[in-house]
Amino acid sequence: MRTPHVVVVMGVAGTGKTTIGPLLAARMGVPYAEGDDFHPQANIAKMSAGTPLDDDDRWPWLDAVGAWADGRAGLGGVVSCSALKRSYRDRLRAAAPGVVFVHLAGDRSLIEDRMAHRQGHFMPTALLDSQFATLQPLQADEAGVAVDVCGTPEEITDRAAKALDELPDTRPR
Repeated sequence: MRTPHVVVVMGVAGTGKTTIGPLLAARMGVPYAEGDDFHPQANIAKMSAGTPLDDDDRWPWLDAVGAWADGRAGLGGVVSCSALKRSYRDRLRAAAPGVVFVHLAGDRSLIEDRMAHRQGHFMPTALLDSQFATLQPLQADEAGVAVDVCGTPEEITDRAAKALDELPDTRPR
């Protein structure tokens, strides 16, 4: 029997990480962790004020996400985390070597529209440009898949689950 993946659902704000992550975790039968919950309050205050985080802000957050993912090695789990830069994903992989990424990707206008209609989230639409400017898509040597965010959450989750099933199996047995 295959060990479940430890998956980081990544992408810019508004792609649906917090929606797709729990659906994917339920499909896989593993726990879900909301990446935003790992942010220190100072990061949330900064983003709420419309100020992008810098790398010094992100390192402790990424370390906390990576520690959670490492704790799920061999058990499976899904965590949301923007993981926009290769260096951020490298940091997560350093903490949790077997992690795989599901990059939720989509057209900027679709994502902006979704962000404009969501309620109670600290990330303002104004930061979307900085998110896209920072984004470095998955490279061929990174374990993961890109999934288009068009369609319903169930359709997106179906595409993600199918893509993960098609990844080469590098997990421990």
